[in-house]
Amino acid sequence: MTINLKNFLNTKPKISKMGEFQELKPIDGLEISSYSADLYKNGRDDIALFYFKEGANYAALYTTNSITSQTIEWNKKSNKSFTKGLLVNTKNANTFTGDNGLESIDVLAKNLSRILTIRESKSDEGVSETVKIKDLLFASTGVIGEKFPTEKIVSSLQSLVDKLRDDHNKLIWIKTASAIMTTDTKPKLAYEEIVVGNKILKIAGIAKGSGMIAPNLATMLSYIFTDADLSSNILKSLLKRAVANTFNAITVDSDKSTNDMVAIFSTRKIKIGQNRSLDDPIIQKFELALKKICSNLAKQVVVDGEGAKKFITIKIKNAKSLMSAKKIAFSRANSPLVKTAIAGEDPNWGRVVMGIGKSGEQVDKNKLSNKFGEFEVTDKGKVSDNYDEQKLKEYMKWDSILIEVSINQGDSEFECYTCDFTHDYIDINADYRNPS
Repeated sequence: MTINLKNFLNTKPKISKMGEFQELKPIDGLEISSYSADLYKNGRDDIALFYFKEGANYAALYTTNSITSQTIEWNKKSNKSFTKGLLVNTKNANTFTGDNGLESIDVLAKNLSRILTIRESKSDEGVSETVKIKDLLFASTGVIGEKFPTEKIVSSLQSLVDKLRDDHNKLIWIKTASAIMTTDTKPKLAYEEIVVGNKILKIAGIAKGSGMIAPNLATMLSYIFTDADLSSNILKSLLKRAVANTFNAITVDSDKSTNDMVAIFSTRKIKIGQNRSLDDPIIQKFELALKKICSNLAKQVVVDGEGAKKFITIKIKNAKSLMSAKKIAFSRANSPLVKTAIAGEDPNWGRVVMGIGKSGEQVDKNKLSNKFGEFEVTDKGKVSDNYDEQKLKEYMKWDSILIEVSINQGDSEFECYTCDFTHDYIDINADYRNPS
């Protein structure tokens, strides 16, 4: 196996707050690979392929931005629940590229279909059907509005297919997750197992995301794979529920991408009965594991927010409704004043109070209470009697900050995750179109 060391070199240091990479095991029925199509100057891997020799059930959720990439348009037009493969490229978003952008996907589909079909026809098992164009999915991430590099990617497809492996160990997973990164400083991976009788169900997930991150499906690219035999309808329902308080509970800069996509694929290798309902204990067990995967990946995206130094949790308690709690939480999480104060390790709780009021929700300031971590800041419309500025200053030096607000107008709550704003965020985005 040839290792492209350039995939692991990063000139933008970042303190990791999520620990070491998990050990991801192979998913039976899935083959993966990555390759450099020379889209970046440094020669790093920039395209990735996920191939299902026997096909896979899948479900996907896409950005709610009214402007979407040509790859998303292609996927939606297929309107299918079965796929043979997913091709992902970085560096170029294939958004606002007009007819040329759609034509480029068609060219990629025809060439990839041909190469995969030839590969399968040479296999010892033979081939029952060709890899059809309509059974292929695509995803892109990168700069909006630039001509799509069709020729470079097409010329790299044979090498990408030749590198497909089904014995994908931890290193292969890391390589592939690295290949879909843009301004990310590290790949994002998560893994869970479920024991059902004498069977072990595996779930593996990767994600990319660092900037242009805001809720409403799906805030970045994320792909989740399982060998559990689940129907597309069940997968769709489970994914929607898992995303609600994970991927849709994060924000870096309040900007919602044109290319966001979260998808889950079932290779159908471990039979558990497709006709199980959402209330089935096995499905509930699977759902819990899926939520852990999504939560893990979502938090990794926030930790790796462009220029971020601190991970911030905003928790709203006792709100009059879930919608109200969400509005207040994101009003605070998206406030540049709040985020820069935290970056400067300044316990400027007045900005936090401001963030509650600007949400548009009617709150009674005389009922509000605020805490930073375990430290009480405000209580019933005034500074708490227990407020200690020095202790709060020390707390603001932590890598992980919790801001908790009790609205005291109901029993609904919501928790979202964000990061601070540093000068590095400006530097990264000022130079976004010229990454090495």
